[in-house]
Amino acid sequence: MSVSALSSLTAALLMVSGAAAPQPVAVSARVETPAVYDDEAGGNADADDPAVWVDPDHPGRSIVIGTLKEAGLDVYGLDGRRLQHIAAPEAPNDDAAPGRFNNVDVVHGFELGGRKTDLALVSDRGRDRIRAYAIDPAAVAAGRPPLKDVTAADAAPVFSASEAEVDDQRTAYGLAAFSDDDNAYVAVSRRSETRVRLLQLEDRDGRVGYKTEDTLDLPASFTLPNGTSWTPCADPGDHAQVEGMVVDQEQHVLYAAQEDVGLWRVDLDDEEFDRPELIDRVREYGTPWTYDAQEEECVLDTAHDPGFGGEHLSADAEGAAIYHAADGKGYLLASSQGDNTFAVYERQGRNAYLGSFAVTDGAATDGVQHSDGATVVNVPLGRSFPKGLLVTHDGEATPVDGDREGTNFKLTGWESVATAFPQRLTIDTRSFDPRDTD
Repeated sequence: MSVSALSSLTAALLMVSGAAAPQPVAVSARVETPAVYDDEAGGNADADDPAVWVDPDHPGRSIVIGTLKEAGLDVYGLDGRRLQHIAAPEAPNDDAAPGRFNNVDVVHGFELGGRKTDLALVSDRGRDRIRAYAIDPAAVAAGRPPLKDVTAADAAPVFSASEAEVDDQRTAYGLAAFSDDDNAYVAVSRRSETRVRLLQLEDRDGRVGYKTEDTLDLPASFTLPNGTSWTPCADPGDHAQVEGMVVDQEQHVLYAAQEDVGLWRVDLDDEEFDRPELIDRVREYGTPWTYDAQEEECVLDTAHDPGFGGEHLSADAEGAAIYHAADGKGYLLASSQGDNTFAVYERQGRNAYLGSFAVTDGAATDGVQHSDGATVVNVPLGRSFPKGLLVTHDGEATPVDGDREGTNFKLTGWESVATAFPQRLTIDTRSFDPRDTD
């Protein structure tokens, strides 16, 4: 099934109403990774999205994998120490774009070359591919670099019809991976477009390829409650793209953050996209705007905001993550990049909003600003994070190095988040196993 031209949905968009939201609660991170710098001296490294691989035999040895865009990929221990660096692929020729790693996720137990293999999957925005890296538990235990490229040589562009089209850079962007029984899938969004594609992973002679299962086009424009039409803010020729995504593999639900629109829920029915539902909107939803060509940016006309936006997310809506608890309970987290907070919703039912938190300066780390990607695990990770772990991208790592702008990842114990709320969130370390794909 393909879902496109969803203008018929706009009359049925969920309206968010009620009293003003409470102030976000403050939490602090316990560990941070080394700052990276998006300049020549720093290898043009710009941290963006994290994933966590849980060591099945020694959870305290689990690793964090983070994308660095043009600089590729870093692997960290739970103490924040860098264990491995993987460069993005070079350009195939002088006229082509080099690799650029945008988002990352992990699947467990994929059958590769006759062996159950855990994979880190990366969206290569530069080359419009999905890159696959096998995770070697023995290498983790021995302190050796644990990731090895196992991408099939014939892996085709995810969206582009030709290599020339790849260089237009309307390419693989956001990514969310999941398993279902013996199969593994990845949902991939397209840069500068509203499209999301579902791919199934394939074993191609011991290397990882993929094929398309379904395609979804989210709306590019919306009919507002007052009958007027509104198109989200974007550069000329671009549309409201999706980046942050997560799949609740127990519930078979994809959550997709369309940056200037809000947070979508899409049920997955037999690995096909069902009808999307907009469960929350950014505050800027429906606000008129103009494009400043000199500054190359959109300018919102807030004086004429018609008041149709939500109350919990400030554009861009970004990283999404699922905290699992028993009996379908738990939480959906979404990064509200515009106000440096994270919104928390119930995982079950209609995804009711519960509150927001901010990762602020603490004794060990600085706070988190302009966060892109995030991930959360409920299981104990040794003595470092015995109640689970939240990892967030920090778009303004401090202290700064002169005029250089740094980014990194922050590691926060889940209990710090859960206990900060007036009505404490659940801490459930036992009911969900990330390796259980049934």
